[in-house]
Amino acid sequence: MPDDAQITQKITKATAKLFWGAGEAVLIEFTLKNSRRADLVAFSPSQKLSIIEVKSSRRDFISDQKWPEYIEFADYFYFALAEDFPIEILPDEATCGIILSDGFDSFITRPAPLRPLAGASRAHLIRQLAVTAMNRIEI
Repeated sequence: MPDDAQITQKITKATAKLFWGAGEAVLIEFTLKNSRRADLVAFSPSQKLSIIEVKSSRRDFISDQKWPEYIEFADYFYFALAEDFPIEILPDEATCGIILSDGFDSFITRPAPLRPLAGASRAHLIRQLAVTAMNRIEI
């Protein structure tokens, strides 16, 4: 039986593939200005930013309640979850979208609400994403 870390890794890769397939750029593990580390950040051709928080189990969700601190850094906020995750414990549709994954494929089952970022915040985040991506290429 896979542990939470293995499940998280599979969900992360499958969800990254979902966004790449939609033509978006994706970074795994991106540190935000508030020093929190987002599991995934996706950047669309229309310059929309999505943050995706991966949760492998009820225990993972309950033990890590930092996710509200990510919302202000994205146009869209999602939880990417194992397909057997108890979604009734999640916040409502005004707060987050839901992505379900079997570890190979991921599907958006509830779209995230749009909360447009301010222009200055968007520009800062895009610069930080570019620097992070460039540094990863050079290492």
